[in-house]
Amino acid sequence: MSAEATTIERASILLVDDMEDNLIALEAVLGSLNEPLVRARSGEEAMKALLRQQFALILLDVRMPGMDGFETAANIKRLDQTKDVPIIFLTGAEDDSGYAFRGYATGAADYLTKPFDPWVLRAKVTVFLDLHRKNLQLERLLAQEQSDYEEVNARLAELEEQLDGDEPPDLDTLRNRIRELRQLLDRGRP
Repeated sequence: MSAEATTIERASILLVDDMEDNLIALEAVLGSLNEPLVRARSGEEAMKALLRQQFALILLDVRMPGMDGFETAANIKRLDQTKDVPIIFLTGAEDDSGYAFRGYATGAADYLTKPFDPWVLRAKVTVFLDLHRKNLQLERLLAQEQSDYEEVNARLAELEEQLDGDEPPDLDTLRNRIRELRQLLDRGRP
């Protein structure tokens, strides 16, 4: 894998919690994934971070002063640029059992209670990072396919123009252009 591809596929994770100890614990658990971890100490700070850069995943505490996790998630899901970023809610075990339902209703992809099993959290985060990378790969493939399609259309238009011209077309040139088109079309096949 090239250095450029590695850089492009690095997937930032947004950690949102008002408690320093919780952020330190999350960083300790996820640090071995070697992905950028960005901290936010409030819902407002999280929203600012989301507007500055793209994230593969958000780990969001439910109970925070000011804008709580549910309100933060609702704001995240309202914005076109962030609506598809998966959210894993984190909350204390003593919290209301209705929190899980409310979290999923707000758009959470998953919900974990604290204290969480570090292996389970790391495994879940890894799944979301893999999905993020696959989505990026699909977007690149679709963009390349669109570009190839546009190039084929442009070359076909050139051939039509030559065939419609007043002078008879040069058959060798036509054969070469058809071969080029065939190669371009074959490039897109698996």
